Amino acid sequence: MALNLTSLSQSVTVLREPVEDFVRNGSTFSPLQQATFRFGIIQNFEIAYEQCWKAMKRWIEENIAPDVLFGTPRIELFRRAAENGLIDDVEQWMTFHQARKSTSHIYSADIAAEVYETAVRFVSEAEAVLQNLAIRNG
Repeated sequence: MALNLTSLSQSVTVLREPVEDFVRNGSTFSPLQQATFRFGIIQNFEIAYEQCWKAMKRWIEENIAPDVLFGTPRIELFRRAAENGLIDDVEQWMTFHQARKSTSHIYSADIAAEVYETAVRFVSEAEAVLQNLAIRNG
């Protein structure tokens, strides 16, 4: 069964476009505008990250074995995703996972800055997952 990748595609686009705009034009923004943009990017990262891992999980369950990942830690999901060509680097995805977790529990300017930098790096990885899923989406 083919997965519906619409939500994943939209979330990746909603992350990529402001990142590209901020990288291009952010230096012309006021400090308040810069902070607002960064926080928006962090929020979009959270959504895109969630869409990515859930789509990978659904693909693995549909194409490898049903319930193979039920109740397993995220590292097992990423290991299976790497084994099946959905991602390249399990440790990098664990970094993304930790960044996502940190946005849910604590707020600090330092953590926000770290998560923003992670979100910028995440864009290309999320696009790769989307592309890999689309290729394998029978």
